[in-house]
Amino acid sequence: MKKVLAIILGGGAGTRLYPLTKLRAKPAVPVAGKYRLIDIPVSNCINSEIYKIYVLTQFNSASLNRHIARAYNFAGFTEGFVEVLAAQQTPDSLNWFQGTADAVRKYLWLMEEWDIDEYLILSGDHLYRMDYREFVQRHRETGADITLSVLPIDERRASDFGLVKIDDSGRVINFSEKPKGDALKEMHVDTTVLGLTPEQAQKQPYIASMGIYIFKKEVLTKLLNEASERTDFGKEIIPEAANNHNVQAYLYNGYWEDIGTIEAFYDANLALTKQPQPPFSFYDEDAPIYTRARYLPPSKVLDCQITESMIGEGCIIKKCRIEHSVLGVRSRIEAGCVIQDSLLMGADFYQPFAERQSDSQSGEIPLGIGANTTIRRAIIDKNARIGSDVQIINKDNVQEAQRENQGFHIKSGIVVVLKNAVIPDGTII
Repeated sequence: MKKVLAIILGGGAGTRLYPLTKLRAKPAVPVAGKYRLIDIPVSNCINSEIYKIYVLTQFNSASLNRHIARAYNFAGFTEGFVEVLAAQQTPDSLNWFQGTADAVRKYLWLMEEWDIDEYLILSGDHLYRMDYREFVQRHRETGADITLSVLPIDERRASDFGLVKIDDSGRVINFSEKPKGDALKEMHVDTTVLGLTPEQAQKQPYIASMGIYIFKKEVLTKLLNEASERTDFGKEIIPEAANNHNVQAYLYNGYWEDIGTIEAFYDANLALTKQPQPPFSFYDEDAPIYTRARYLPPSKVLDCQITESMIGEGCIIKKCRIEHSVLGVRSRIEAGCVIQDSLLMGADFYQPFAERQSDSQSGEIPLGIGANTTIRRAIIDKNARIGSDVQIINKDNVQEAQRENQGFHIKSGIVVVLKNAVIPDGTII
């Protein structure tokens, strides 16, 4: 794996995940109470013994830079690194990244300095656990120029992905990015060639690209240099390459979720609380998910009723009821609260006791969730100050709303309270 260089695409402005991406890059969005999205692909690389990792980003990269610098520091005896490459203007190019392929093209001069054979290109907003060693091995065994990681998928979700058709040897013979109508029907395949049973193949008659690719070094250099107007891997580079290169498909049959939308992000986080076996587990000792060490104290839980939930470290929770929810680090919840089907991201710091007392006496809202507040089907971003007797319950069942000046949005019926927002006492949402 010393001959593999990983490139994690940090994504664009993250408009589908807004407002969680208002103040941070998409890979820096907190997940599962204590991690960030970028920790998933970086940890998969480390567990696969791939230690040369670049992260490409161009929006709100300050918190992403800070997290990576604090979390991933390899010893001086290895060439390993995790480094953020932000979009920049150069004498050769005055434009920002125009797409996934263009982002890699603009930093190709830096990546070509490494003595490697393959580039592993990953996305920064997927939740999955994968051993890339098997992926690379399949790429080398088939002599492929490009290998795509794919998974079988049903018709309902098929048009949201790039779809491939393969021959009996696993070679990709057609690639279509997010097809609809007749173009979608054209991509229908017998997925028993991937090893599925006839029953499974009937339910999942399409093969979706996961947005995870391996390129031979010289092939990627050639494809990016010969057509500078092609700016996206999924829409342009790979469909064109399938015509005259050996493009292979590698079947991945584990859990994989694209969490690029608010609804998918919310569902994936709450699915972690499922018992006895969540679809994705952070409790795998053989392939752990790494993150920044914070050295927080244990959570303090005082006379609470908690069911089917995950609680991050450093929380203080008093006399409340928490059901099917995820609480992030340093969450503070006062007495009488009810938290149901919600994701609370916690806080970046503790508010000193004297300051909390002062806030309460002066009418300011302290950090955390105030007494007798009900929160249901919501995402509460970091450092929010929610007052007492607040109801965040989407009482009118609104599906979409922008209330930025009031500190929240509603997306797919999920109330999203903004980072650093202040919700006054008695507010009903």
